[in-house]
Amino acid sequence: MISPAATSVLGSPLPALAEATHALNAWLEIDLDALDANVRTLRGAVGPAVELIAIVKANAYGAGVAGLAPALEAAGVDRFGVVWVTEALALRRFGCRLPILVLGHAFPEEAEEAVRQDITLTCHSLALGEALSRAAVRLGKVARVHVHLDSGLHREGVSPKEAVTLANALRGLPALEVEGLSTHMANADEPDDSYSELQAARFAPACRELDWIPYHHAANSATSLRRSAARYQGVRLGLTLHGVLPANTPGPALHPILALKARLARVSEVPAGDGVGYGLTWRAKKPSRVGLVPVGYADGWPRALGNRGYVLIAGRRCPMVGRVMMDQFVVDLSALPAPPREGDEVVLLGTQGGERITADSVAELAGTIPWDVVASLQARLPRLFHRGGRVERVVAT
Repeated sequence: MISPAATSVLGSPLPALAEATHALNAWLEIDLDALDANVRTLRGAVGPAVELIAIVKANAYGAGVAGLAPALEAAGVDRFGVVWVTEALALRRFGCRLPILVLGHAFPEEAEEAVRQDITLTCHSLALGEALSRAAVRLGKVARVHVHLDSGLHREGVSPKEAVTLANALRGLPALEVEGLSTHMANADEPDDSYSELQAARFAPACRELDWIPYHHAANSATSLRRSAARYQGVRLGLTLHGVLPANTPGPALHPILALKARLARVSEVPAGDGVGYGLTWRAKKPSRVGLVPVGYADGWPRALGNRGYVLIAGRRCPMVGRVMMDQFVVDLSALPAPPREGDEVVLLGTQGGERITADSVAELAGTIPWDVVASLQARLPRLFHRGGRVERVVAT
């Protein structure tokens, strides 16, 4: 059994997945071969002159940033993007040396450590810029910043006019370099993404007026594949690195990197008429065999899947019955040709036999989006990073 640890890099010989997971209740498998292939494919899709900005916010979309970020760096991405300064500092602790861009809000009080660790902030105010400048002068370094232009999403950033004013003011501060100018599309993965054209038209004049800023970026995964003109010097890739194409987005063949698996914790018989789970929302119409899967909403598995979702056991779909509970849910095993046993493998995301469960299919059943499905997976689930079927790193709590 894998003992709890923040992160461990396994030595040689590397254990096989089956050996490493035989006594785990539930776990995530992250396929590093698939990750490498996705990076190569996306590099080919956007062109060699465009940087790949790997977005690893929110624990790398649930995959486990402590293991995924070093693997992405080794695979050849150009820089990382996160939302909080604390996320950027964690990347430095994991040994990542690539440029790191904080896309979200930062406080002036965070400026000194950001400069010390060579972290680039998105600067939304002159006060933050001045704090970065002072810190850079004290430390004998250069503070790099990006300015984010709100072109219509109305989330982070400043108006086009304010972006020009702010960038020119920041340009005059000592030891501070305005490296980038960015925006973000509001309907990148909608069937009709034409609003992106209006946003691009609002972004373009600022790019021209601030032509001394060398680095522009506007595209997330969907925009980078749907609108080549919006790639500029870099594209911000999140879900596609995980092998999932955004909705309404044609693209190259990608490989899902993440699988969520568990082992049956109990197999039992339910008499006709009896119910299972809180509220007894499912009742057996005939004598039934059910299994207990030790994953619940505390692990990030959507509660909305109760009586709607399914898992794979012995290569077959088994329906979830009753409500998803905090730490487990129940599945109906009655249709399986052979009685399963405690410890048999259950696939919640991934492949088994000829069947596959994707983040998209789970999201559709749960009434949400695939980002929500993967990013919600909690740290209690050990992450096993593997290559060629051998486990290279384990991240667990």
